[in-house]
Amino acid sequence: MPDFWNDNISASSHLKKISLLEKEIKLWNDLELGKGDVEVLIEFAESGDTSLDEVNKELEKFINTIEDIELKMILGGSDDSQDAMITIHPGAGGTESQDWAEMLYRMYSRWIERKGFNKEILDYQPGDEAGIKDLTMEIKGDYAFGLLKAEAGVHRLVRISPFDSNSRRHTSFASVFVYPSSDEEIEIEIDQSELRIDTYRASGAGGQHVNKTDSAIRITHIPSGIVVQCQNQRSQHKNKASALKVLKARLYQVEVDKEKEAMKSLENSKMEIAWGSQIRSYVFHPYNMVKDHRTKQESGNTSAIMDGDIDKFIRAYLMNQLGKNIEKEKV
Repeated sequence: MPDFWNDNISASSHLKKISLLEKEIKLWNDLELGKGDVEVLIEFAESGDTSLDEVNKELEKFINTIEDIELKMILGGSDDSQDAMITIHPGAGGTESQDWAEMLYRMYSRWIERKGFNKEILDYQPGDEAGIKDLTMEIKGDYAFGLLKAEAGVHRLVRISPFDSNSRRHTSFASVFVYPSSDEEIEIEIDQSELRIDTYRASGAGGQHVNKTDSAIRITHIPSGIVVQCQNQRSQHKNKASALKVLKARLYQVEVDKEKEAMKSLENSKMEIAWGSQIRSYVFHPYNMVKDHRTKQESGNTSAIMDGDIDKFIRAYLMNQLGKNIEKEKV
């Protein structure tokens, strides 16, 4: 197949699919081996040749393998295996909500590390005093979009404010938007005449060279009103390429939403970043609790959650969606 390697984008896409299939086959093989190991250890435990602790350790590994396979079976959507783009935007409240947005960024960064995924910051706008005003990053990893789509929505924080000299309790909001990372195999045509491209001087961290040149790019898609920007690279050309990639991903998601008739176009479906629209609450005072309002999944270990241990919430959401889909099919 000499032509196969001539198209790098297509070749890379096919190789990724092959890699995913190989990993799924390995999971099923591990399941079979794990079942045999557990059965052997139970026999040894019954005869006193091994401890129940050893049996429990092997059983836990076996259960984890089952859960991994279960997740892969749930993530069967056309975009689920793709990489993801995630945007974090603070709600009203200035420094409080900007600090909360940065805390969410750290939480997702730690989750990305735990999963062995990679991230690339496409746009980072620091807050005036602390936190961030806006952040967009790309996450590369198996089923990144399928997993992270569970995080899309408004996240609410209740805590004693570190910025309040009177130590009063504050409520902050931040929104998280998740899109499948658009590659060349997704056919989204962008008419250049429908774009308004502005250049401006980058702000914040990035070194003297970044701040002295008009390297930052802002692209407005006039028909949809979608605005994307990128200022993280020193090169204006690289920033433009990254911004176009984000725009393509967002336009693609709009089309997916239209086809499924699940919601209006993506920009019109954004919930108000305020009380009553949140998907998850993080309470640090007067008690410690993280609760997902869609699934009722909760945890009192707020430190672990903020350190990226959110798989239980993602899994609960995916299982909940699977249950809803099954009910729809019955009707």
